[in-house]
Amino acid sequence: MLFDLRSGRRRGLVKVVYGVLAVLMGASLFLTVGPVNIGEIFGNSSGSSTDAAQIYEEQVERLEVKLKKDPGNPELLQSLTRANVNAGAAGVTEEPNGAKSVSPEAVESFQKADQAWTEYLEATKEPSPGLAQVVAPMLFQMAELSTSYPEAETRLQSAAEAQKIATEARPNLNSLATLARYTYLTGDFEAADKIRSEAMKKANSASEREAVEEFLDESEKSGHAFVKNAKAAAKAEKASGGKPSETLENPLSGGGLTGGGLGE
Repeated sequence: MLFDLRSGRRRGLVKVVYGVLAVLMGASLFLTVGPVNIGEIFGNSSGSSTDAAQIYEEQVERLEVKLKKDPGNPELLQSLTRANVNAGAAGVTEEPNGAKSVSPEAVESFQKADQAWTEYLEATKEPSPGLAQVVAPMLFQMAELSTSYPEAETRLQSAAEAQKIATEARPNLNSLATLARYTYLTGDFEAADKIRSEAMKKANSASEREAVEEFLDESEKSGHAFVKNAKAAAKAEKASGGKPSETLENPLSGGGLTGGGLGE
């Protein structure tokens, strides 16, 4: 999560916020792409993740062979993107404290998914909203794993663009709130405010409105913090003659935003 959880009161409120959003997200995923295995998207500490990863990696290899014979085939690229996301998700585990652990193999699979998604977008005029719904949180997770501000900025922008595709197909409360969140983090606050306004129109109760308002208030604060720190990092790099930092840190957890951890 991208919230500062040091306050007990804030920690309790965040749990309520994410409780509401989790229900909304489950409904959104079901309506958008049909029943899915949530563990395939975010990782699951139960079951044999190693076996699952191997199955998806073998699927990736078969698809890559087919693509060599038929490069640029949008259907194959769509399947390859999803297979790589699934392979990566199998390498994501959740610790008892709720923190997410991502294996090097998972990172590699996510990078391949990112590349396949980029090629897919170039190969089709009508991207799949269902695939975009799966890719967006993966790209956001990759932004959290970034080791530089430019890298994180690029991946946040890609996550927002993927989420926009999913949201345009089904503009419900969850999809709009998520798009507003990602857009705040890209630094486009005017666009995020407009999306936020549309999201609030979809709220069905005072409790939903309160939860989403809190969620997006924190996202906006995080966006301002990220933009501020990204500018400071760019200025420091310029002052040093373009010399990269000796210590590579994740700009989305700790120093980059108000809080750390995996979103969604």
